Parts: sequence; C-alpha cells; structure tokens
Amino acid sequence: MPPPDLLHRFDYLVHDIARLSGRGFDRLAREQLGLSRAQVRLLGALDLYGGREGVTQNALAEVLDMTPMAVAALCARMESAGWISRVECLEDRRAKRVRLERAARAPLAKALKLADRLQTEVLADLSATERTQLIGLLQKVHGRLQRARGDA
Repeated sequence: MPPPDLLHRFDYLVHDIARLSGRGFDRLAREQLGLSRAQVRLLGALDLYGGREGVTQNALAEVLDMTPMAVAALCARMESAGWISRVECLEDRRAKRVRLERAARAPLAKALKLADRLQTEVLADLSATERTQLIGLLQKVHGRLQRARGDA
C-alpha cells in the first residue's frame, strides 16, 4: 500500500503551514521585537477576546491550545513587563482574569505589522484574487469548526 499523500490532506497542510509560518514569525519577532510567538499570541487573544473585563487564564489556555500552567507562567512574565494585569475573578475566587494593558498596544501593533509583512512574503506566489479567495475559504472552514464546537 502506498504511503498517504500528506500534501493533499487538509489537516496536514494547515498544521504544517502553521508550524512553518509560526517558526518564521517567532524568529523575526524575537530578533526585531524581543517578543516570542507565544507572547504575541497571548496579547492577540486578549485583544480579540478580552474586552474590558479580560478573560480567565483557563479560557486563554483553551484559545491558545496551551496548558493552564504554561499560560500562568507566560502571564507572570508578561505581567512583570507591564503588558497585562491579572485580577481575581469575581465569579470564582480561584480564577484570575487577565486584561491587556495600554503598554501592550504598541508592541502588539508592531507584531501585527511584522505578521503582515511575513504574510505578504508567504503569499507572494498568489494573485490578489487568489489571496482573497484563500482567506475567504479559510474563514469559512474556521467558522464551521467554531460552530461545530459551539465556539461561535
């Protein structure tokens, strides 16, 4: 039986593209911004999901696909840098809510610009129409997966 053609499998391609792109972003972000990919992802998740009230560390762990302990350690480092704050959750005193601080806005904006430059480079072989189609199709798949999990 021939080996599976992984380059024609959706899950393999999406995962490997994310892995390769993530490594490239991590290297550039560390060199140019002094931030790791994990730090940028945490800031981005807080910006996207946190609002004024913030989000619990457990919810962050779910969104970032990290263990709660790893998120707690990452939050401790970022809190000491003044980029986030953690406060006691009123609904559950054992939980902490994490909020994005104003000091994180500029580093996050720089990281997003870096990500935009990397995306332009990665998608350079696609026409503008193909890029739009690709992003649109991925958004449809993303939405379907969120609805299937009840994350919508």
